[in-house]
Amino acid sequence: MLPRISRLISNFEKKSGMIRRLLLVLVFNVGFVIAGFSQAAKPKLVVGLVIDQMRWDYLYKYNALYGSTGFNRLLSQGFSNENAMIPYVPTYTAVGHTCVYTGSVPAITGIIGNNWFDKTLNRSVYCTDDSTVATVGSNTNAGKMSPANLWTTTIGDELKLSNNFKSKVIGIALKDRGAILPAGHSANAAYWYDDKPGKWITSSFYMNTLPKWVEDFNAKDLPSTYMSGDWTTLLPIGKYGLSTADEKPYENSITGEKGVVFPHRLSAISASSKYAAFKTTPFANTYTFDFAKAAIDNEGLGLGTNTDFLAVSISSTDYVGHAFGPNSVEVEDMYLRLDKDISSFLSYLDKKLGAGNYLFFLTADHGVAHIPAFLEEHNIPAGTFNDNDIINQINGAIEKTYGIKKAVRTVMNYQVYLNTDSIEVSGKDPEAIKKTVINVLKQQPFIIAAFATEDIMLAALPQPQKEMMINGYNPKRSGDIQFTFKPGYFDGGSKGTTHGLWNPYDAHIPLLWFGWRVKPGKTNREVYMTDIAPTLAAMLQIQMPNGSVGKVITELIK
Repeated sequence: MLPRISRLISNFEKKSGMIRRLLLVLVFNVGFVIAGFSQAAKPKLVVGLVIDQMRWDYLYKYNALYGSTGFNRLLSQGFSNENAMIPYVPTYTAVGHTCVYTGSVPAITGIIGNNWFDKTLNRSVYCTDDSTVATVGSNTNAGKMSPANLWTTTIGDELKLSNNFKSKVIGIALKDRGAILPAGHSANAAYWYDDKPGKWITSSFYMNTLPKWVEDFNAKDLPSTYMSGDWTTLLPIGKYGLSTADEKPYENSITGEKGVVFPHRLSAISASSKYAAFKTTPFANTYTFDFAKAAIDNEGLGLGTNTDFLAVSISSTDYVGHAFGPNSVEVEDMYLRLDKDISSFLSYLDKKLGAGNYLFFLTADHGVAHIPAFLEEHNIPAGTFNDNDIINQINGAIEKTYGIKKAVRTVMNYQVYLNTDSIEVSGKDPEAIKKTVINVLKQQPFIIAAFATEDIMLAALPQPQKEMMINGYNPKRSGDIQFTFKPGYFDGGSKGTTHGLWNPYDAHIPLLWFGWRVKPGKTNREVYMTDIAPTLAAMLQIQMPNGSVGKVITELIK
């Protein structure tokens, strides 16, 4: 009997020990989950990466050549909106960066292009011009910039408003407009590249002197270091089978270089041109990421109790794309190098903040058209025209019919700006003059439609195209006559390419989400650039920007 009782006691003690251990493990895991949930209630840092001129198809065109930790990591571990579209025209840099961070369109934000004609000032206006501020960081006028022309708040502004301005918000890009417009009105800083001294600068709108860490970064003169070497292909050039031949007569050269083929002899470019030429190399992308890392380190982004925001724009993709076109070896090589830059940046964020503690999204401000001469090589309709030719034809017709000289002030953003003062003084019928302008435009073989911008609701256009033009029309800043033309056509010369139109090659952009609370997946449901800011607002549980017209991408909230 006693041995049996002894065995029962022993078994009970063993089971009790197991139960105690199970309870301890359970308590530990529950505590870990609760602690983890508490730490991840909001991301430490939101990083927006806008790749200037990145077409959506670049995600897949070069996919087999990308590594596993850059674009492919975002695709496999993040969420992809495969059918993200721009809902307005013109599809230009300033408008795209504004839309991403405001969730709004030119009709509301006031940013209708990179430039527009201001009839009250009787001159062209640049999107971030501000004569009331001064350059900080160089002795040029490149810093006389601010977000003053932007009428709405950005997601960064709303983040700061949500916690009484405790969050830090910083914008970084080679282009001033790529840094200023995303960062918003209340940003702690925006930095951009001055290609005269080859330095990062800012504006007195943000501060009166550069932080020491920026001065130290500039003192390294990294652009000179990069330009002391040459741009050779990352892979043997025979591996670039997704691109056309390396040397084509319709490609533009890098500033200061005569040829258009690899290797690009950057080291031979003169000292007076090297800082400007640097922008049209993939190394300026690496330089931008390096500066972004320095900003995170030195400003302590993501280390406080409130979510911080870093808006980074990669600009050299646009410079290279304009010069060489989307089917060039240069563009393919640049994206293979950019893939490595993104991999390095994500690895840095993982180590700095912890994987899952930051929210990261990648998109583009617009796409790009193929070079028309390249398309013509393959029997695809395309062509270019010159705005000045159109101006001369219209002015000639109006002078002949009405006796008014220089009735057209300019053609910009695919719109005609009339000299309304001269027309009014002449006493001629403005509506009759507009009809004459429209008739001249319609006689052009490449133009499909032309109409008065104030009559856009009555224009006979396909609905998607019409809606994009309505969203792009701003009564205070837009021109008087809008015109549209055949796919594959744009205003430009015989070399290089551009963007700005409603067509999918300009309007279909990548949109990838990664990190904090983002579950892997994708959707082909059509979403819009305007949906990015309200989705961020929903994820951060803050108010959306005050001009936002987008909708929340619900797949990311579930």
